[in-house]
Amino acid sequence: MSVVFVPERVRGKAEVNQETLRRLLEENDQLIRCIVEYQNKGRAAECVQHQHTLHRNLIYLATIADAAPPPNVEKTVVES
Repeated sequence: MSVVFVPERVRGKAEVNQETLRRLLEENDQLIRCIVEYQNKGRAAECVQHQHTLHRNLIYLATIADAAPPPNVEKTVVES
């Protein structure tokens, strides 16, 4: 089961940390590999569940990225 799918009682209380993000990215990698394997075998119908899970994971990651404060990036001044 995806790390994104958490029980309702825990939802919103889970801390997003580097380990959670790492596991989610590894899971996405595995999902993509499974999807490609099924597609190569002509078994597109079996891809749907994995594609659904991948989509939810990507939406979750995008939501986290949108909610995160922008990184502190120093502006460099280019002299002419």
